[in-house]
Amino acid sequence: MNASNNGKTVVLVHGAWMTPTSWNPFKEYFEAHGYNVIVPTWPYLDRPIDEIRKNPGDDFGSLSLQKIADHYEEIIRALPEPPLLIGHSMGGLVTQILLDRGVGAAGVVIDSAPIGGIVADFRSLASALPIILRPSGWKKPFVLTKEAFDTNFANTAPQAQRDADYAREVIPAPGRIFYEAAFSIGTFVDAKNRKQPLLVIAGEKDRTTAPALVRSIFKKQSKSKARTDYLSFDGVSHYLVAEPGWQKVAEASLNWADRLNA
Repeated sequence: MNASNNGKTVVLVHGAWMTPTSWNPFKEYFEAHGYNVIVPTWPYLDRPIDEIRKNPGDDFGSLSLQKIADHYEEIIRALPEPPLLIGHSMGGLVTQILLDRGVGAAGVVIDSAPIGGIVADFRSLASALPIILRPSGWKKPFVLTKEAFDTNFANTAPQAQRDADYAREVIPAPGRIFYEAAFSIGTFVDAKNRKQPLLVIAGEKDRTTAPALVRSIFKKQSKSKARTDYLSFDGVSHYLVAEPGWQKVAEASLNWADRLNA
């Protein structure tokens, strides 16, 4: 892929339980507007989905956020230019870790998991408890049930889409990353010293990273002298990057990025 077209490159960072193809609507949208789009997968996940579900790998459950960030950093630093980073959910947290390392030209984080020092609100904490209360859960993969996907992840998406996308997209996630996010292990960023612009996006009906949590991230990131913006979208869930209405989220992200390049 030629990453120098119009000087605009985007790296999309997917979240827990999702494959890179969950970004297909965004990928196609940004490509249609002249961007080169790169959608890497997390370590261990560059395999057919059936294989991942059957055997995610002996070390997958212990995969850390820092190792995921290392993986993306290696890919991004090999590009001809610093890209725009767009991360969803746990990918939004990885995006902020990358920006903290000086990786990327700017960032958009959508319904991000909490950076270090952010205390989760009750709604977000309740969603995480079934994961972090498992015995030895920090070294085991965690599979999101269909009920949890319908209730907490894609609660405002049409039922037919929830059924199809769960079958097509949902894969195990490493248990360790949820403990790291919940207990601020390796997730602190130095917001005051961030140099890159950042857009923080929330979904009104999100039950995984609720708006209160996302606003707390924005407040902390606003300590930076770099541009820091916040947007909230009504009536959408944690799955706002793919459910009906995703176009508004993609359009707002692209317009924000284009204004930086103007």
